[in-house]
Amino acid sequence: MGARHPNYRRIKIHRTYTVEEVSRLFQVHANTVRAWCKQGLQPIDDRRPALFKGDVLAAFLRARREKAKRPCGTGEIYCLPCRQPKRPAGGIVEYIPSSPTAGNLRGICPTCHRTIHRRVNREKL
Repeated sequence: MGARHPNYRRIKIHRTYTVEEVSRLFQVHANTVRAWCKQGLQPIDDRRPALFKGDVLAAFLRARREKAKRPCGTGEIYCLPCRQPKRPAGGIVEYIPSSPTAGNLRGICPTCHRTIHRRVNREKL
C-alpha cells in the first residue's frame, strides 16, 4: 500500500513516466494515478499510453501536499481528531518544559474535549 502523500522528491524531473511507472514508483494502484489525472495532473498529450513529464508530476504532488496542510495561527493548536487548528477551551494552556529552550503547550479542544499538544520554542511564547 502506498503513502497518503507520495514523496515527490523521488521523481526525476527530466524523465517521462507512464501510469504504470508512476504507480510502481509510489506503490499506489494505477487507478489512483488515473484519478490524479481527473484532479488536474496533465499528461503530455491525449495519446496512449499516457505520459507524464517528471517536473509536471512533481509540481502536481507538491501542490496537492501543500493544499492538504492546515497551518496553525497565533494561539491555535492542531487537534488530530477534529483535523483542524483550534483555540484551547477557555484560552487556557499549560507549558511543560522539555529542554532549556523548548517545551510543549497542552490544552483541551473545545469541540471534542480531548487533550491537544503543540511543540513551542520558549523564546516565542
